[in-house]
Amino acid sequence: MEGFKSLSGLCLCLLVSLVLLSTAAAAQEAGGKAVNLEGLSPKARRCVDCHAEKTPGIVADWKAGRMAAAGVSCYDCHVVRKDSPMASQCEGVREEMPAVYTSALVSPKTCRRCHPSEVEQFGRSAHARLAGAPVIEKEKYKKLFYEMEGGEFAGIPKGDPRTLAARQAGCQMCHGIEVKLKADNRPTDDSWPGGIGMRYPDGGIGNCTVCHGRHRFSMAEARKPEACAKCHMGPDHPNIEIYYESSHGKRYLIEGESWRWDSPAGEWEPGDYSAPTCATCHMSGIGDLSPTHNVTERLKWDLVHPRSVVRSGERGDGEKGRALMRRVCGNCHSKVQTDSHFAKLDRAVGLYNYYYDGAQRMLKDLEAKGLLKEDKWSDAFQELNYYLWHHAGRRARHGAAMDGPDYAQWHGFFQIFQMYKDMEEIYNWRIKNNRIEPLSPVMSTAPY
Repeated sequence: MEGFKSLSGLCLCLLVSLVLLSTAAAAQEAGGKAVNLEGLSPKARRCVDCHAEKTPGIVADWKAGRMAAAGVSCYDCHVVRKDSPMASQCEGVREEMPAVYTSALVSPKTCRRCHPSEVEQFGRSAHARLAGAPVIEKEKYKKLFYEMEGGEFAGIPKGDPRTLAARQAGCQMCHGIEVKLKADNRPTDDSWPGGIGMRYPDGGIGNCTVCHGRHRFSMAEARKPEACAKCHMGPDHPNIEIYYESSHGKRYLIEGESWRWDSPAGEWEPGDYSAPTCATCHMSGIGDLSPTHNVTERLKWDLVHPRSVVRSGERGDGEKGRALMRRVCGNCHSKVQTDSHFAKLDRAVGLYNYYYDGAQRMLKDLEAKGLLKEDKWSDAFQELNYYLWHHAGRRARHGAAMDGPDYAQWHGFFQIFQMYKDMEEIYNWRIKNNRIEPLSPVMSTAPY
């Protein structure tokens, strides 16, 4: 491939870094709109010119971002080797530059050429392999996607394209999916685009554009809570709703338009903002902490899974995470307030775990006595068991962690105790009568 192979990844990154240093000030003064087109190679310039005509919105976004100011173009990110599993050719490339191969897919392996630390940190976080695992790896969820949500149980034939709809329109758009390729090495229409845990044919895992929207790749965008809201919302994990309810979110909603969002990485500190966003606490450099793209690095508890445990192994180091988050809080709060907050969270986790453990004792007893249906989605006790942890239980725990009292209380523990009482009623009836009640009395639980 002409002109591309002659530059190693290292040389390219050194070149980009030099250009960044010389143009960063101008780009900031111009709101990120200073565009360095003169430094582009003829081939890169041709890509820009063609896409300015074919897809002007893409080029407009690129020109408004720092990539353009640094002279990093479509060519640098989308051109691949001929032997890449993702190599294809668009019409313009095929006719005018037949030796050049491109891919619409840009995996973290490409981003790593210039952002090695960020990609390495991201790869160790719950946003990478762990995010995609439920959709890609877990057989039990595949039954949920296709047989249940996809309508197979209602009569839609197995393999019918309609059975893909729920997974494609929902789960994979947040969790990610494994990209499959057609004969021309372009992605199939059911496996791209997708969410943050995408897995690419070149072995790359993750999707940077979920937070840094293509093709502007704005750091300011990723710092705003709305960047997280696409996925972290809804009845099972209403993090954005909880944030808006909190004192932090209140100040963001009132004052956020006046905050400074474009400070350099590692220099975005209190004063640029008067209250933290999701990024501030979980990722940003603050005080003596360096920025990180490992969003699980500052967490103690696993608040997502059925029972909350202190994070360990692939999910992080919970005790270290608590210490790091305390240092975040200490930039704005006294030790007294910080201690009170974490004591409240630990008590909420303890209360939730007590309810969950009791529910599991009843579940195992019913299972041992043959008093559970094989299909848990038509079994009243098992439905409630799911809602207890996946809906109300998550809301209670996250509400306590992020200072959303209504979610901790009315959408959380208030519904948990009601579910638990209903589970006790069903448990006692089945034990007494040694059979399963004929119809499920359960309705879906939601925070609204």
